[in-house]
Amino acid sequence: MIGCTLVALTVLSASSEGTPTAINPLNKPSIIVTRQFGVASWYGAQFQGLPTASGPPFDKNAMTCAHRELPLRTRIKVTDLLNLRSVVLKVTDRGPYVAGRVLDVSWAAAKRLGFLSDGLAPVRIDIVSYPWQSITVRPGPTIVASASGPGNR
Repeated sequence: MIGCTLVALTVLSASSEGTPTAINPLNKPSIIVTRQFGVASWYGAQFQGLPTASGPPFDKNAMTCAHRELPLRTRIKVTDLLNLRSVVLKVTDRGPYVAGRVLDVSWAAAKRLGFLSDGLAPVRIDIVSYPWQSITVRPGPTIVASASGPGNR
């Protein structure tokens, strides 16, 4: 009986050769990219009011953009490398679906960056925050306890 118990304990305490599975409810990537370079284009009136990948309708006047891989709701700083103008945008959609481009910005963002007439611009993309970085935990209600005794009245 003692021998069987020792064998069972040895088997249960042996290290696993498998890879532990991480539970990640926020789908946070294991490799976090902080900077990217590429060509940006813009999209506007033809998509106005159509649903975005994140849900709300596209608004060409909002400071938003489309990226193929960054998590939706990621905030990025986009800098036009020709004039060094920068804006902070929120990733709300997927795209661009044209080879050689890394980002589609809204009409308003392209206007602020200064490449509306050109249509394309070389850009640097810096991560400002990922969606899971903006999650805040709010404390619950405060419970106040009081002790009432002979000396506390």
